[in-house]
Amino acid sequence: MVFFTVLDQVLITLTMPREIKEIKDFLLKARRKDAKSVKIKKNADNVKFKVRCSRFLYTLVITDKEKAEKLKQSLPPGLQVKEVKRSERM
Repeated sequence: MVFFTVLDQVLITLTMPREIKEIKDFLLKARRKDAKSVKIKKNADNVKFKVRCSRFLYTLVITDKEKAEKLKQSLPPGLQVKEVKRSERM
């Protein structure tokens, strides 16, 4: 049986990535000053956008390929964008 202390639970929630449901929220996170890079992973049925900020990794999952392409075009120009192939690890 595994027991977690309150401190363990706080550390686990602080280190977990955050999932974003709205495209607008993702773009706001990507435009922040502490946003370092965006990784785009294309799968067979969805496209995942992952923006690395100073504290959290924010993830947005889009199932529509056309919306994903529009989002890719609307990312800030100064942000480093890396496309990750399916076989690579993130």
